[in-house]
Amino acid sequence: MGQANGKDFGGAGMIEELLQLKNLVFLLQGLGVTLLISAGSLALSFVFGTFLGVLRHGGPFAAAKAASLYIEVVRNIPNLLFILAVRFLTPLPPLAAAIIAFTIFTTAAVAEIVRGGLNSIPKGQWEAARSQGFSTVGILVHVILPQALRNMIPPLASQAITVIKDTSFVWVVGIEELTGKGMILMGMYATLPQVFTLFSLLAAMYFAVNYGLSRWARLVQVKA
Repeated sequence: MGQANGKDFGGAGMIEELLQLKNLVFLLQGLGVTLLISAGSLALSFVFGTFLGVLRHGGPFAAAKAASLYIEVVRNIPNLLFILAVRFLTPLPPLAAAIIAFTIFTTAAVAEIVRGGLNSIPKGQWEAARSQGFSTVGILVHVILPQALRNMIPPLASQAITVIKDTSFVWVVGIEELTGKGMILMGMYATLPQVFTLFSLLAAMYFAVNYGLSRWARLVQVKA
């Protein structure tokens, strides 16, 4: 069995050792944490992002400017800085800190998606709804947002995929999501075949989740 730089290149047995059931379960637990952080932050970001997007699109001048300031500032700061700040400058538990950090960052992106969706609706829809006696809130809730949502599905799905991938950042603050679990296993199984297999497995798991999400988003858009 050949070796180079102390690494075993004939590692069928080593790969089998890595792919023990307990290690696969360990990675799936990390994937669960990844999905928990993603789902929590995306749900909160959709609520806050919709609010900010509506304000920036057509809110009172001061509110629109405040929303614009938040969006522009947050979008031009790396997400990792928010993760580090919330994790180490607040008393929040690690998972809650990760969800809040991602919510702060992702809200700005969702707000821009919502604003774009609202801009895609012809002004005539607003005028027609007003002629029927709808209030501004009623027009948004019952007429504009349902139409805009269809146009927002692709960018929202793209943003969700970005969030899922970017959760890999949180392992640097000690949160054992999928990448974090992978780093732990890499410390235990460090031969070249094992490391290559491990990273291939992590990539496959991220791909499976994100590809499934993108396919689901396409189906939803077609049916909408």
